[in-house]
Amino acid sequence: MSSSTASSLMGMEKPERFDPSIAHLTHVPRRHYGRWIASALILAAFAYVIKAFAEGQIDWTVVGQFFTAQSIISGLGNTIIMTVCAMALGIALGVLFAIMVMSPNPVLKGVAVFYIWFFRGTPLLLQLLIWFNLALVFPRIGIPGLFEARMVDVMTPFVATLLGLGINQGAYTAEVVRSGILSVDAGQTEAAKAIGMTRLTTLRRIVLPQAMRVIIPPVGNEVISMVKLTSIASVIGFAEVLRNAQTIYFANARVIELLIVSAGWYLIIVTVLSIAQHFLERYFAKGSGRRSRPMVRPAVES
Repeated sequence: MSSSTASSLMGMEKPERFDPSIAHLTHVPRRHYGRWIASALILAAFAYVIKAFAEGQIDWTVVGQFFTAQSIISGLGNTIIMTVCAMALGIALGVLFAIMVMSPNPVLKGVAVFYIWFFRGTPLLLQLLIWFNLALVFPRIGIPGLFEARMVDVMTPFVATLLGLGINQGAYTAEVVRSGILSVDAGQTEAAKAIGMTRLTTLRRIVLPQAMRVIIPPVGNEVISMVKLTSIASVIGFAEVLRNAQTIYFANARVIELLIVSAGWYLIIVTVLSIAQHFLERYFAKGSGRRSRPMVRPAVES
């Protein structure tokens, strides 16, 4: 046996000796009484809620009747369309103003900082009301001599909702995009400049594809939140699913039934979007996992 093999054997830890004095002891698992009590309380509360809904004054046949009613389906379509349009506008503005915030131009940076500060600092409901009542400030819109129109005709509930939700979302998305850009190693940007890439080309082909792994999770959450935020637009008359449900229960007094219908459709949309977000995150996370290094066995001389 060589000296290296002997030294490696001497360095091995000796197995612990069995102590016969504890042979008679039995292993008793730890009792988690707090967990059992908390679980029992949660199950009791859950059963109470189910019992209350089952025995309450709820006509479940009305829920099934209006779940696929034409007015509800029409409002659902408006909710989905508004979510897609507002998020598209918000993502476009978010990317633009994130780039402007990181720009060395002080004017562009100042405008972007003011935009993010203003639209993140005021309530969304207030912004929707301002957009919808913008005719009080600008009675007419257009270029004199070419085309003009009344602001009341232009600023419909759909347009006011789109501008309110989209521009507000852009302020939050700008910070998300900026954090994603900052997560990319600066050395890659320097390498791109060294081979002659412009700043925009580097951003489009190198930085943003890698930043998507950081950007996708919060933006996916914002999409889910946008589905629910469209319900706020009911105050300015936008015919989304909750607004149409309110119109129906004002007529037939079936308040809780129509609210359950609206909640059911919101849950269905959010569930579908959550599944889509999961697969999208997996797609952009390819290659980002840490791989364990293969174990290298030391050579033992015979």
